[in-house]
Amino acid sequence: MTATRPAPVTRLYPVGDIDLAVHEWAPAAGHTPAVPLVFAHATGFHGRVFDAIIEQFPAHPAYAIDLRGHGQSGGGPISDWKVVARDVATFLDAAGLTQAVGIGHSMGAHTLVQVAADHPEAFARLVLFDPVILAPEFYAPGEPLYTADNPHPAIRRKRDFASAEEMMERFRTRDPYILFAPRVFEDYCRYGLVPAPAGEGMELACAPEMEASVYASSRSNGAVLEAATRVTVPVLVVRAQMTSLNDFKSSPTWPELARRLPLGSDLYRPDRTHFHPFEDPLDAAQIIDSFMKT
Repeated sequence: MTATRPAPVTRLYPVGDIDLAVHEWAPAAGHTPAVPLVFAHATGFHGRVFDAIIEQFPAHPAYAIDLRGHGQSGGGPISDWKVVARDVATFLDAAGLTQAVGIGHSMGAHTLVQVAADHPEAFARLVLFDPVILAPEFYAPGEPLYTADNPHPAIRRKRDFASAEEMMERFRTRDPYILFAPRVFEDYCRYGLVPAPAGEGMELACAPEMEASVYASSRSNGAVLEAATRVTVPVLVVRAQMTSLNDFKSSPTWPELARRLPLGSDLYRPDRTHFHPFEDPLDAAQIIDSFMKT
């Protein structure tokens, strides 16, 4: 692997009621094109947080999606995670992508499992970093996790920044950002802001209302556990340390998930947190590379 890549081109794909932004890297000069890589990010982030990983695969066309309501994609708050999977499936069809290697993190990993189950031709393999797919009891009927009167705390996030530099200064020494590799942290800030509608300053590309709605609807797709049984390609589940669901650095992944997947493998990494791909993108790239060669 090497760290030479051309700059990405960002394209907008009409999917449903929104335009979905996808950052696309062509293979680097001198490399025979290899299998395409498709990346899906975690809640509150965007596709460009994968730049440091993508640079390690110069022969592979790469597609890093800004999921609905994130990055440069359109869309507002959601109540059902399946709509995110439908967006990704529509994009893959429009781009003519099949037999790709899907690489997902957190909610993005959940999304790729649903897409792979519903569209068997989409992926040849999946690498899932800490997918938000929990044990069956999490999805049992019960009281809502959050309500309009008791919203997720993400709704109170600071929205406005004068610049990416201000955002970096504010978050550089805070949890969990202090865990991030410097390159990933800077990419998160630089590509995580959009011009404010008023025309002065910047604001979060993923609005606090959007982020809060994702957490509030995290039980909406309990059917993902059944979907996992229909994923017929090799899948690597990379799980980080597990402490508590109340700790956002803890792995949310059901430890038995790999067993639910017909060709699933489990890689437990207690030396990493839920933000593994951000903490050590080179380690994450090595995991992806090794699994593709298996």
